[in-house]
Amino acid sequence: MSLFKHSDFLKFWSADSISFFGSQFSALAIPWVAVTALGADPSQMGILGALSLLAFPLFGLFVGVWVDRNLRKRTMIVSNMGRALLLATIPAAAILGGLNMSLLYIVSFLVGTFQAFFDIAHQAYVPSLVERTHLVEANSKLETSRSTAQLAGPSIAGVLVQIFSAPYVILGDVLGYFGSATFLSTIRKKEATPEATGKTVFEDIREGLVVVLRNRSLSSIAGCTATSNLFSNAYGVLLLLFFYNELHMTAFESGIVFTAGGIGSVVGALTSSRISRVLGVGWAIVSGALIFGVASLAFYFAAQPFAIPLMAIAQFIIGVTVVLYNVNQVSYRQALVPLEIQGRMNASMRFIVWGTIPVGAILGGVLGQWLGVRPAIGVAAIGSMLAFLWVIVSPVRKIREIPGR
Repeated sequence: MSLFKHSDFLKFWSADSISFFGSQFSALAIPWVAVTALGADPSQMGILGALSLLAFPLFGLFVGVWVDRNLRKRTMIVSNMGRALLLATIPAAAILGGLNMSLLYIVSFLVGTFQAFFDIAHQAYVPSLVERTHLVEANSKLETSRSTAQLAGPSIAGVLVQIFSAPYVILGDVLGYFGSATFLSTIRKKEATPEATGKTVFEDIREGLVVVLRNRSLSSIAGCTATSNLFSNAYGVLLLLFFYNELHMTAFESGIVFTAGGIGSVVGALTSSRISRVLGVGWAIVSGALIFGVASLAFYFAAQPFAIPLMAIAQFIIGVTVVLYNVNQVSYRQALVPLEIQGRMNASMRFIVWGTIPVGAILGGVLGQWLGVRPAIGVAAIGSMLAFLWVIVSPVRKIREIPGR
């Protein structure tokens, strides 16, 4: 049966689409507020970027245990409601005259904490909602909606920032999270109530880590993704500073560059299944990691008057190959691991691969202060190129298709 006829998946897909589209608003608006309204420097941008994902290395393993011990749909609904209420404090502060970096730091950290619960529950929920044979299709559809949001979201956000001012654009994200929670609440399929195992929290954490670290394919995927996240976030926290201060780009022009990445992501989502059938799942993962690392060098070489088209092409290529990589490696992980340990496996993966993100954000801020923004972007891009080495020398390249039971 096609997932277009799967009513509960369609509700889940709608919830995911609404949430991700709204998140494009705050993804541009919050750092834009920091740069243009509060005059943030590279180190402050690094701290802001780090705080948004600090919850994964701090709490991620414990969140995985929570997800495996509790209903995953309920966890996602509460996470969305929490993020909506927290983000609403930024436009409220702007109206009341209390907007400052401390508020952005606090909101970013707390929103990131709720995101940890949502993301780990989200990936663990998909294999219980659809059949194993539909995992690649399901992840491709979810990536298509996310990619479409990345396509339209940044440019719309850029226009809205120009018209309404960045703090108020965040309200779009608030509405998105409320809408997402509403759709999730309408899913009819009941989850199996997790059974008590009698194990301690730390025994459960160990079990999740062992699943990842003792499997060479999973551990090499974790190493590749962690390395890529480290360096891509090192240059990522500097991009808006680079656009605004060195290339003198507007919010709308910045949105154009990010929109090109969204177009690439849509193409990647629509073609990833076909590419993996031709190349095999393993080589789809390897080639994705190699190409998106190489494409990031374009940011270092960008200069006016050709900066925007050069970076847009690079973002398009990155969009295609990141989705190709993610659809295949996530589907492989979901098919390989039993349902009852999905939360802990995903938490262990996120602990490793997202744990490097705040480190990368701080690294980018330090390099930006020390070397200057453009050289720091170049150093980080070279680091990103090396991520594919983890999977090219591992059993991953030999994976032909998603495993069955």
